[in-house]
Amino acid sequence: MRVLLLGSGGREHALAWKIVRSPDCSALFVAPGNAGTSSLGTNVSLDLNDFDAVYDLCVKESVDMVIVGPEEPLVKGIVDFLRANDLTGKLVVIGPSKEGARLEGSKAYAKAFMKRNMIPTAAYAEFTADNYADGVQYLKKAALPIVLKADGLAAGKGVIICETLEQAKASFREMLIDSRFGEAGKKVVIERFLDGIELSVFVITDGREYLVLPEAKDYKRIGEGDTGPNTGGMGAVSPVPFADKAFMTLVEEQVIKPTIRGLEQEKIDYTGFVFFGLIKVGDQPFVIEYNCRMGDPETEVVIPRLKNDLLKLLVAASEHKLAEVEAEIDPRSCGTVMAVSGGYPGEIEKGKVITGLETVSDADCFLFHSGTCEKDQKIITNGGRVFCISSFGADISSAVKKSIGEMGKTDFDGMYFRKDIGYEFQ
Repeated sequence: MRVLLLGSGGREHALAWKIVRSPDCSALFVAPGNAGTSSLGTNVSLDLNDFDAVYDLCVKESVDMVIVGPEEPLVKGIVDFLRANDLTGKLVVIGPSKEGARLEGSKAYAKAFMKRNMIPTAAYAEFTADNYADGVQYLKKAALPIVLKADGLAAGKGVIICETLEQAKASFREMLIDSRFGEAGKKVVIERFLDGIELSVFVITDGREYLVLPEAKDYKRIGEGDTGPNTGGMGAVSPVPFADKAFMTLVEEQVIKPTIRGLEQEKIDYTGFVFFGLIKVGDQPFVIEYNCRMGDPETEVVIPRLKNDLLKLLVAASEHKLAEVEAEIDPRSCGTVMAVSGGYPGEIEKGKVITGLETVSDADCFLFHSGTCEKDQKIITNGGRVFCISSFGADISSAVKKSIGEMGKTDFDGMYFRKDIGYEFQ
């Protein structure tokens, strides 16, 4: 198969790394890709929101399958566009329809879907500028802390946990009246705060059947001990020790099955990944959010543990044959550590020369590029999150220590990484 993978992050490098290992992959194109994906296939520079350009590339390169990595083109309807314009009817597109992607693209839509399908989630209410005063009154009566979420995509920055009523009212006003998050914040979901520990669960689905992938836990805060501002993710571990068989059975029965059943009953076209952002409260799972694609950096620990041929699994999903396959999971632990640019998640400088990447050579370690590119035959930084190193180990502690050890062989000006990923499990 000739495969086109859309995206440029560590998630896409990990997916590309896995895809090219399939004997069924005859060619791989990554758009736009990064310095890491260029060694696995052909990088193609294009705007992922230019759907015509994406389709033209499919025609030019006789692409058989398109895998959509990031959320924005999914939410904007790239899957519907490609399928509607495919003259042969043979193009396989991995990703939900525009309607399915609303599970990530609209917090209010997702909460209503969960309510209809009796999926456990925090109590909530939604407001717009038209009923702003009602929202203020709702806040006054709510228990603290309280969670405010911009309804739409806000680059991972649209969730605010407010500890005081004054902070909640100020944030609510900034979102709805001052347009802090632009279009994404024209509607705000106010949600009860749930006290527990978070994890991510992933499935591949065809909208009727599903296959559960390894679970993971990521670390969003920039500082060690989970301090400082949120980022796109500073590292991740898999498996998650507290997600034992009993808990995962609850997840499957109370969350996964009713979600997939809801997709089928509501006739939502969905072939691809579902990311369940969960929180364990006591012994019970609650859904914090849905994502309509794989996570980053969770993919960088989930994909190494998946022993199956990923391409065959995606073909099975496209042919409604997921019931015929089983997930084969490496029993070892995997931990990834992310190197980020100085100043991240605030202002950063790009163009820093990265050294030592070629020295990451342990057979149980995997280097995945994120914000990198090539210039003058050198690999340079091209984003806030630059690259990560994933490692296998007998347990989480040994896996993370191995990644940290390999990370010490690399360098660029201003480089920073957390040394405590998975700290609560060590």
